[in-house]
Amino acid sequence: MDIALPTTSLGSKVTFTGVEDLEAHLTTFHTQMMLTGGSSAVYCKLLMSTLPGATLEWFVILPDGYITTFDQFATLFREQYLVNKAPTQFSYDVFDIKQYQGESLKEYLNRFGVQVVRLKPTDEVMTVHAFVKGMLPGPFSESLLRFYPKTFNEIKCRALTHIAVDERVTEKCGLIGPIRPQPMRVHEATTGKKGVGKPYKQSQAGTRTRRDPPLKHNFRIELKELIAIPNLAARLKVPAKTDKKRGPNKNAWCEFHQAHGHYIRNCLTVAYQLDELVKSGFLKDYLQEQQNDQALVTAGADQGH
Repeated sequence: MDIALPTTSLGSKVTFTGVEDLEAHLTTFHTQMMLTGGSSAVYCKLLMSTLPGATLEWFVILPDGYITTFDQFATLFREQYLVNKAPTQFSYDVFDIKQYQGESLKEYLNRFGVQVVRLKPTDEVMTVHAFVKGMLPGPFSESLLRFYPKTFNEIKCRALTHIAVDERVTEKCGLIGPIRPQPMRVHEATTGKKGVGKPYKQSQAGTRTRRDPPLKHNFRIELKELIAIPNLAARLKVPAKTDKKRGPNKNAWCEFHQAHGHYIRNCLTVAYQLDELVKSGFLKDYLQEQQNDQALVTAGADQGH
């Protein structure tokens, strides 16, 4: 086929190796050709250029002059790779879309939206119910159950507000406030001199108050898996890595400190932070349904600090 090819760029070139979805390949090819235009012969020549390896060998063994139109070429192409055709999807397949563990609301909403475009469900109530049913328990899921949405667009608008607030809260969790200035003593305020006069008492006993040990909570999953969840990991203050041991047990490994010296179940650093997140309600979906009397984490010989 001595046909001049268009000089307009087709963008990133797609190829079909024989294992991809053939309809998706033809759709992408048609979309690129719509930008350049051309005759049926041009379409045939450019489609041939997307066939590497074994797929090109299939085309080469066709008799000369066997293909006369692009529609004929596309039909032969479909017949040859019919097994690569994606199975037919139905609108009720939206109920198969579930939020993954550790998947953010934004990621789940985008993935669900892509499938809605592909499946084209006509029942708005079914789409809303499928989205709510596929969500993991959490604040946004609870708000949807309390005030049930009527349309998928309403879900997207409410999710946009929730995501924006959640991102601002995440940013605030990483902020450290300034140190409160110490008020001047009366003598310093009147004379402008420091160090003169009776000093303030540091505390009633003159010693530092010891911090209460954190509560030990029973979670649905192991601690090393819990701290790996992206939404939770963003709220934890992970200590800097070091080659030094973090305790007396040289064979023990802490996944939070990434260091030897103690086990994560005895790590006070992560225990304090998880205790605060439990008190704030952030980890309520990861706690055991029935918790017994919570035991305090006590400092032992192999505990990390």
